[in-house]
Amino acid sequence: MTLATLRLNFIRGLIKNATCTALLQRPLGYKSSISLETLYPNSSLKLTTPAFKPDGNEKFSGFIPIQKLDISYSASSGPGGQNVNKVHTKVDLRFKLSDADWIHPDIRQRMLELYDKKLTKEGYLIIKSDCTRSQQLNLADCMRKLRNMIRDAEVTKREPSPETQERIRQRQLKAARLRVAIKREDSLKRSLKQPPTVVDL
Repeated sequence: MTLATLRLNFIRGLIKNATCTALLQRPLGYKSSISLETLYPNSSLKLTTPAFKPDGNEKFSGFIPIQKLDISYSASSGPGGQNVNKVHTKVDLRFKLSDADWIHPDIRQRMLELYDKKLTKEGYLIIKSDCTRSQQLNLADCMRKLRNMIRDAEVTKREPSPETQERIRQRQLKAARLRVAIKREDSLKRSLKQPPTVVDL
């Protein structure tokens, strides 16, 4: 190769690099009207988790510290076609209920009574979800189930008064009598539609 050929190749490489750099620096010709920069012009667009301090007066504020949960992912048998065979979308959320210091002691004791049959031998409460083909949506579904379980344990059911219990009992007796009367009336109607027998003649 001659010196002139080397110079020519070097100049061609410089021109190519300069063209690519100019293309990268040039602003794009089309920008969507619903792009993030358009919708949030003053935002830095940095996704962060806000710091949360639970209220001391509330027994359960809805906040669940995700770092205190043991979350595992596996292949799902739910919807998703071939996607579920390749991506681990099923979520298993577990934690030891007796050691969950982020749950109020009263609620924790009530949960131990309510969900005794759902606990493992080691005392772990396991919540599973594979209802969607998205791992994040399945995780959100597990968190929703856990929140509902905690809120159900938080609510204490009031015992009805003796007057209310008696009113309910009388209502049930009245409904049972009415049901028997309707059945007898229907039976009589059916018997009247039957043709006469030899005994009747």
